[in-house]
Amino acid sequence: MGVAGLSVPESRHSGSCLCGSVSFTIQGPLRPVLVCHCSQCRKTSGHYWAATAAPPACVDISDSGTLTWFSSSVHAQRGFCNRCGASLFWRSTQQKELAIAAGCLDAPTGLQTREHIFFADASDYYLVHPSEPRRMGSDE
Repeated sequence: MGVAGLSVPESRHSGSCLCGSVSFTIQGPLRPVLVCHCSQCRKTSGHYWAATAAPPACVDISDSGTLTWFSSSVHAQRGFCNRCGASLFWRSTQQKELAIAAGCLDAPTGLQTREHIFFADASDYYLVHPSEPRRMGSDE
């Protein structure tokens, strides 16, 4: 499939928002989880945002008219359910891959956290285990 750093072999995953109005299936491998500490991710999720990713063509999204896309910058959009407020997706305007909130996936996921990104923006109320890899910014 060509997405760098994929950790889960070809498989099928599913997930949804809290109220179930937005559901999705992913056919194919998923990227390991990146935990983003940037201020936009913190504000949209209420904490840091943990996400996996897949090529958009591998993700089938079903919704009952509640999936809303918010342009959070000139570079990205965030998808959320406008009924329950669940933060579900992040996509670059370049559409190379669709980031998917790891917490919205049905378990078991088979995923592991690869690293924390934009760690320089982390808030002061939480700690990250010292053995977990960190990047002050992001080069993805």
